[in-house]
Amino acid sequence: MRFRFPGGSRPSANGHLDGRDPRAPLGGPHQQNGANGSAVRQPLPDEIVVLQDVRKSFGDQEVLKGINLVARRRETTVIIGGSGAGKTTLLRLIVALERATSGHIFIDGEDITRLSDRELNRVRKKFGMVYQYAALLDSITVFDNVAFPLVEHTKLSKKEIRERVMNKLEILGLDPKVVASKYPSELSGGMRKRVGLARALMLEPPILVYDEPTSGLDPLTSRLVDDLIEEMRQRFGVTSIVISHDIASCFRIAHQAVLLIKGRVEACGPPDELLAGPSEIAREFIRNSGVDVASVGRVAR
Repeated sequence: MRFRFPGGSRPSANGHLDGRDPRAPLGGPHQQNGANGSAVRQPLPDEIVVLQDVRKSFGDQEVLKGINLVARRRETTVIIGGSGAGKTTLLRLIVALERATSGHIFIDGEDITRLSDRELNRVRKKFGMVYQYAALLDSITVFDNVAFPLVEHTKLSKKEIRERVMNKLEILGLDPKVVASKYPSELSGGMRKRVGLARALMLEPPILVYDEPTSGLDPLTSRLVDDLIEEMRQRFGVTSIVISHDIASCFRIAHQAVLLIKGRVEACGPPDELLAGPSEIAREFIRNSGVDVASVGRVAR
């Protein structure tokens, strides 16, 4: 059994090491020097989100304390941790809503820590956000909610926008002729989730970010949401980054689980390997969730 820990390397399919100890000096052909002279490794082609020694402070309080993280293309990375672990702050750094105090954040091969505010607007379009309760605008129809990104960020004609919205609703299992004219308050929770996904996908981003997608849901609905996350990954070839406290969901959908404890990455790797790995903190965190992970059904891949 291989366990990929923050201080370890992960063998690739051909047996070579495509990862390094993020706490050690980085070298090789992908290395360059950062602004302070420290070594910075350029991401490999299959690495779409890469954080290297990322720190974030608010005043005297350091919230993130040297985060190293890699999310690979077309995989699902689930970031777990308790309240106050730094999950929300980490999410805001990844989607360029906050700037890191130090370190490097690569999105699709580009170091966004060096970009201007205007350039960051371009980077943000690489992300589709799916919020905890869909975050639909209650005062406008489903059609207008889904069309919003196209209206704001493109110069498409009304006809083109209508075609794309109706098509996306249909792809997501909603009858566009029925739901397009409805208001969010007229939809079930599951339908709102699908509408939120449709909106997130309108600009065809390579990365979908889910903020606590199963929070407050019953087990059956949580499983349906997990299935939907995996369906989106397979159908659209997106990378999924999920912020969650739901251990059952993590074991169900994650290619990689990242456990944050007090602003640090305690362990990362496939969920089963966290459970059997060397970190007693990770094993205890999973045990304390009360989830019988052995009985959790994995999504079909």
